[in-house]
Amino acid sequence: MSEKHRRDAFITSVGDLLASWNLPHATGRTYGLLLITEEPISLDEIGARISLSKGAVSTAVRQLDSWGLVRVIPQPGSRRLLIEAAGGIESLLEASHARARTLIAALREGEALVAPGPARYRLHDVVGLFAAYVDVGQQMLERHRRGSDAS
Repeated sequence: MSEKHRRDAFITSVGDLLASWNLPHATGRTYGLLLITEEPISLDEIGARISLSKGAVSTAVRQLDSWGLVRVIPQPGSRRLLIEAAGGIESLLEASHARARTLIAALREGEALVAPGPARYRLHDVVGLFAAYVDVGQQMLERHRRGSDAS
């Protein structure tokens, strides 16, 4: 298998993975490309490398930026932007945890709206599940960071 074919397969697989998390396939493919690109690249170059329109790339970059997965680098004296991956799956997990914490807060408000009974117990179980997800995820990230610091 050629280097280009392996790179394309990787980009497609990241696109498929993020699509399974309800992000557009183009967003995942953009992220896959950025993960394996050494230097920051322009929107035009991203589009050319993965056959996407500039509009699709711009939308993908905005989504990735909102998740903290890319860094957008303005070019002084120009409207041109350079884009680079900001981190690996660690950034995605941190963003997911932040969203889960927001959901937990909203669900806890819902618990106060219902009398003891099935609805309250259901909300309590869902809050517990998401809280455990965030706690375990944070522990995993902390272990990962300690391991990275030791390297």
